[in-house]
Amino acid sequence: MPKLKPLITAAVIAISFLSSSEISFAAQQAQQRQQARDVRQQARPEARQTKQDCRAANQKSNAACRQDKRHTKQDARKTGRDIKY
Repeated sequence: MPKLKPLITAAVIAISFLSSSEISFAAQQAQQRQQARDVRQQARPEARQTKQDCRAANQKSNAACRQDKRHTKQDARKTGRDIKY
């Protein structure tokens, strides 16, 4: 029985160390998701402005302006994915 106490103590320490590292990893993932979300949210008004500017310039068709807006949003999504992964 005296030999089991150090083993049990070591097991408890190892388990607590592993669980604390998992918690910090989860917090880091949450922060990355928040940063990616912020990038996408910031891109929305930029995409709207891109389309409005395109329409105001009257240089392209509505479909072409829509594509410009889509490209702006896709770029933001790609940046968000780069942050997360």
